Amino acid sequence: MTHTIDAATLAHLQTWQGNSEVLEDLITPAPLRALSATLDRDDPLPVSGTALPPLWHWLFFLPHHRQSEIGADGHAKRGGFLPPVPLPRRMWAGGRLRWHAPLQVGDVVKRVSTIESVTHKSGRTGDLLFVLVKHEVHNLQGLCLTEEHDIVYRPAAQPSDPVPAPVAAPKKATWQRDITPDDVLLFRYSALTFNGHRIHYDRKYVTDVEGYPGLIVHGPLIATLLVDLLRRHTDRPIRSFEFKALRPTFECTDRRMLRVCGEPDANGSSIRLWAQDHEGWLTMQATAELG
Repeated sequence: MTHTIDAATLAHLQTWQGNSEVLEDLITPAPLRALSATLDRDDPLPVSGTALPPLWHWLFFLPHHRQSEIGADGHAKRGGFLPPVPLPRRMWAGGRLRWHAPLQVGDVVKRVSTIESVTHKSGRTGDLLFVLVKHEVHNLQGLCLTEEHDIVYRPAAQPSDPVPAPVAAPKKATWQRDITPDDVLLFRYSALTFNGHRIHYDRKYVTDVEGYPGLIVHGPLIATLLVDLLRRHTDRPIRSFEFKALRPTFECTDRRMLRVCGEPDANGSSIRLWAQDHEGWLTMQATAELG
């Protein structure tokens, strides 16, 4: 078990709490067309006034760091907006979102991001460092979306690390869809979100350096696929959505599929969603509340 975060290091990292940044953008139709194609959707071409689907705001406010500012893992070098956590593996662990008003193509938008907390835990394989970032997205009329974004940092994998027991996915699903998240799909989503994290496209890096067995499917892509499943079955607006990654999902080839599933409650207002890998293990769970 590796320990890198001592009391002094944690205290230093916690000085980033309260750090904030503001990014501005314009909701344009081209990214919507591209993600619609990536998700195999048959959407009408977006025009000015087209509503932005839930979670598709992740196509905007993209990081545009200079090439000289990129670190070894493909992310920006640490110590800017986010704290310089001395743990090599970084994952999007989950989030909670609430919509207050619609976003539309043509909107001038602003995102205010604040580091709410930096916390430390000891896990089975050593230190875990959690960073909670709160985002508020506004258009010219006011607040449209509030999001809490969970980031977890982990130590490098070791051969002696204990393997956590997987959890079986639920058996009953009213809705389900099988998807093959191959390296092309992972590349397209990385390109759409300007995500340089090498775990999603560089097989040699992800296996040799980070110790995973293959390319990792983006957490926000799986969350987007869960919401996409919901949208294929109901037109009701989503008021809130929360998700948690439980287990890495790796690229799928041949007959190895990722399955996204949904189970509405009795009145159809609360939807339980989950993703499972080709072995039937639960990889992400989520809940959507509808209007």
